[in-house]
Amino acid sequence: MGILAWIVLGIIAGAIAKAIYPSHQGGGILVTMLLGIVGALVGGFVGSALLGIGFTGFNLQGFLVAIVGAILVLFLYGLAVGRRV
Repeated sequence: MGILAWIVLGIIAGAIAKAIYPSHQGGGILVTMLLGIVGALVGGFVGSALLGIGFTGFNLQGFLVAIVGAILVLFLYGLAVGRRV
């Protein structure tokens, strides 16, 4: 998949990841979208490296990898930001 496709998929995956993993990191929708994009790119890169195949086009496999990557990035972001009182 091209970089633009991963960005679009990342925005969607970020919203779904936030619904699946609702934590209180703050930041709002823009931060969630950016983390979703980063998560989709990371998920696509790691998925390609581990599975040894390239993801082409919008398909279920690429979508699931993007969601898992976005959840992972949201989790790591939550650890880095921590709870602010």
